[in-house]
Amino acid sequence: METPPDALHGTATESAALRAAREIGYGSIAGMVSKVFEHPFDLTKVRLQSQVLDATARFNGPIDCLKQTWQKEGIRGLYRGLPAPIVGAMAENASLFLAYGEFQTLIRRFTHRPLEDKLPLYQLALAAAGAGAVTSFILTPIELVKCKMQVQMIAPQAAVTPGTVPRPLPGPISVLFTVIRSTGLRGLWLGHTGTLIRETGGTAAWFGTKEYVASLLLARRARLENTTVSPTELRPWESALSGACAGAAFNFALFPADSVKSTMQTAEELRPTVVGGPQVPKLSFGQTFMAMYRAQGIKGLYAGCGITVARSIPSSAIIFLIYDELKKYLG
Repeated sequence: METPPDALHGTATESAALRAAREIGYGSIAGMVSKVFEHPFDLTKVRLQSQVLDATARFNGPIDCLKQTWQKEGIRGLYRGLPAPIVGAMAENASLFLAYGEFQTLIRRFTHRPLEDKLPLYQLALAAAGAGAVTSFILTPIELVKCKMQVQMIAPQAAVTPGTVPRPLPGPISVLFTVIRSTGLRGLWLGHTGTLIRETGGTAAWFGTKEYVASLLLARRARLENTTVSPTELRPWESALSGACAGAAFNFALFPADSVKSTMQTAEELRPTVVGGPQVPKLSFGQTFMAMYRAQGIKGLYAGCGITVARSIPSSAIIFLIYDELKKYLG
């Protein structure tokens, strides 16, 4: 007796839905764990990026920034703005891994490849770029809130007059609605050009590097053990090492785009318009890029790059280690 077409379609749909749910779950867990580890370093990066256009730098480098933040704000200061990136990490990694898988499926259908065949590296990079482009639309509003919160304590309006009680700083929901009230929903995507460039190119480098290094490690093990190794049989250290290499590649590839984005998203807090003074038009992505280049050259565009790459290596290793292990044992 033949299986009815509807039953086959239902099974395929259920399988696709289950696969999607797993990708979302595994990506979310991996993203949340890594974000808690890396947040103090991300805060340092944003603060260093946001001072490029200032006449006088607040910090002399990443170590000075971490030291000053710890001395003046304590542990809460190092984790200022954490709720937004936690939500962002869930959304980002769930979207990235889900979209990456779906774009691979789309490429297989377009090229008439069997689902079980592994795609060549350039097609994997293409799928990753598509996943990054999709994720950038989710990520920009979350990063906007995060960046604004990360510079709250160093903004001019945060200065406290001696003898007065400091005002409580707004939380993520308050920051979100303040943006909407002042600039509308469209304002949530301030700096999106930078996020789009960073995520599209960076994600291609991220997944592409991970897949390439993982394939080298698998080939090495197959050669040493004189056996055939499946691409899904990465050992924990192999997942972590290939993920660490991917983290370095992602952040170094298009870091200036991220610097411009952070500068645009924190301009209102760090360089506010004087009440009653001349209204200065907001700079576009290209104008901000050129202003930063004129101010400090290539060095300004790569402000905070060192600490970002340093934290992204273990952070990315954690993401892929957790994701690969969850997928290995839970399917």
